[in-house]
Amino acid sequence: MVKDNRILVIGGGIGGLSAAIGLHQKGFDVDVVELSTDWRVYHVGIIVQANFVRALAALDLGDEAVAAGFPYKGWKFLDMAGEEIAELPGDSTVTAPYPADLGLTRPALHKVLTGKVKALGIPVRLGVTFETIEDRGDGVDVRFTDGTTGRYDLVIGADGAYSKTRNIVFPDAPRPRYTGQGVWRYNVPRPKDLEWFHLYMHEDGHTAGYCPLTQDTMYIMTVTEEPGNPHFPPESLADEMRKRLAGFGGLLGELARRITEPELVVYRPLEVCMLPSPWYKGRILLIGDAAHSATPHLGQGAAMAIEDSVALADELSRDEAPLADKLARFMTRRFERANLVGQTSIKLGEWQMNPAAAEQSQAEVTAQMRAKLLEPI
Repeated sequence: MVKDNRILVIGGGIGGLSAAIGLHQKGFDVDVVELSTDWRVYHVGIIVQANFVRALAALDLGDEAVAAGFPYKGWKFLDMAGEEIAELPGDSTVTAPYPADLGLTRPALHKVLTGKVKALGIPVRLGVTFETIEDRGDGVDVRFTDGTTGRYDLVIGADGAYSKTRNIVFPDAPRPRYTGQGVWRYNVPRPKDLEWFHLYMHEDGHTAGYCPLTQDTMYIMTVTEEPGNPHFPPESLADEMRKRLAGFGGLLGELARRITEPELVVYRPLEVCMLPSPWYKGRILLIGDAAHSATPHLGQGAAMAIEDSVALADELSRDEAPLADKLARFMTRRFERANLVGQTSIKLGEWQMNPAAAEQSQAEVTAQMRAKLLEPI
């Protein structure tokens, strides 16, 4: 049996489920609690790249992920009229036989992860979270909101950007802050010849684009400056999203006219919360958005959470070193990489709101980051 074998994962999202899968596969005894009672996720598209595909393949989920989505050829950057500025083909040198770029819906990814958790027999309690956590040094005593208790060798907080675990373990940690931007998403049918993610660059700095998700569907997205973090009446969302796509030509201009159903628009204000190292205290560790939630400008949120999980399972199972040493090694592998992605994403958003301050184009930064993230986790 592996040392420090009994582990609790708080949160049944991307980070929590991938952590549970990776740890179970390494021989750990894992419990998962998830506050949501229906275990659903909102229906948006996500774009993922080679490092995401590699990390999912490490969890034996590469085939399922590719089957659930649409392998696209890479990124194309266009001007407002739809004329190509730059092209970044995907590099599958680290993912073969899997593609380097993949579009899929968030529910499709959730189905892949939950399906694996169920197949492995990992216990998940829905509608339950912790009431109290007490690190006793030799173990963590947890009282749950359903009245039960448990003792664990390690507790993993994977409960998102508004992490309750973080508030308990690091009460002085920064809270999520609004960046000044929001992201708008809407799904439409996919043209049969669309095989790239297209990102249009507006002259005022904001971006918009579209990406294939399946053989039949794609999604439109735009990131815009939203001063004052406004609230939009639900019935206005389609009109508001179309307004923000005014002026774009090419296929994007045509697709914008299809945004007609406000209930299908998903709008989210962008918030960030980047913790300094370390992300653990004693026997309690934060991963994913609980530790490093950033903006979607590089399409790396899901990838960073899954990479956390793969690296953590590797370090915990590598040897019989004390837990503190294993967690320190995990931070050595993860902090600089996740922080670079987070800070670069935030910087891209700041440059979009203030184009005169931009030191590089988004195409240049994206190309550099895509190459950097091909490096081993």
